Amino acid sequence: MIFGIMGAMPDEVDQLCAKLENVTVEPYGGVDYHKGTLAGKQVVVCCAGMGKANAAATTQVLITKFGAEKIIFSGIAGNMTSKIGIGDVVIGKTVLYHDAQLDMICQNPPFLKEYTGDPELIAAAEKACAEAGVKALVGKIATGDLFVGDSETKAAIEAKCAPDCVEMEGAAVSQIAAKNGVPCVILRAMSDNADEDGHEVLVVKKFSIAEYVATATRIVAAMVEAL
Repeated sequence: MIFGIMGAMPDEVDQLCAKLENVTVEPYGGVDYHKGTLAGKQVVVCCAGMGKANAAATTQVLITKFGAEKIIFSGIAGNMTSKIGIGDVVIGKTVLYHDAQLDMICQNPPFLKEYTGDPELIAAAEKACAEAGVKALVGKIATGDLFVGDSETKAAIEAKCAPDCVEMEGAAVSQIAAKNGVPCVILRAMSDNADEDGHEVLVVKKFSIAEYVATATRIVAAMVEAL
């Protein structure tokens, strides 16, 4: 079994790369793919870059070139629900685009308007979050090529699809994984509330990405070990 593990920013994968054993790094298409072992399992870890195009391209490379049989994406997102708070995690049961013409996208494989996280991977993520002391919600993730940082945009997305969080890669990863018949799951820690305070939270550092990534690394490692 080969696990493909992805993030959108270097910070989201650097600590995980540091935990790998027997590592080789292979550059391909502008992305460095770190091949090695984690908890005795074969993994390929990479930073895809931000946005849907980067996410989709990197997912296909993980599957086609590196033989990934399960995909785990871990990163941060803007919170869209009162059920959880900053630092808590949404595990993607449902993932969809908030900025796409869904009735046209679903006319091509995998013929879906929204994508479903793999039940086994979701269960492993729930267990790993619980063991790490992280509050997690299995819910809906919305994806678009836009950093949501104002109340008007947030309200429009809420009215359109009522997600639990909003981010920039998950649906693209999920679409390509589904197209290839590869199980995947999207994990997102809430870094801000997708409103005008987002800049202050991320830049002034009310949310510590380094602290979360340390936790996320434990969560992903525990998932790989359990599967």
